[in-house]
Amino acid sequence: MSLEWEQIVIDREEKVVKNRLHLDFRPDDQDAEVARLLALGARRVDVGQTGDEPWVVLADPEGNEFCILSS
Repeated sequence: MSLEWEQIVIDREEKVVKNRLHLDFRPDDQDAEVARLLALGARRVDVGQTGDEPWVVLADPEGNEFCILSS
């Protein structure tokens, strides 16, 4: 299947609902992985954490949220 550019619509609206899929990752070194992901363009997300949780909530550049768990 091929599409002409005139047939492709790119929707760049802000997210208005929660993600349908949420991924949790458990790396060997949580701090190193969070630092690596932040350097790649992820950002921290505040979803009401108290700071005592054993996970870090991040979002990719498109706003898809995911967690990095402690090992």
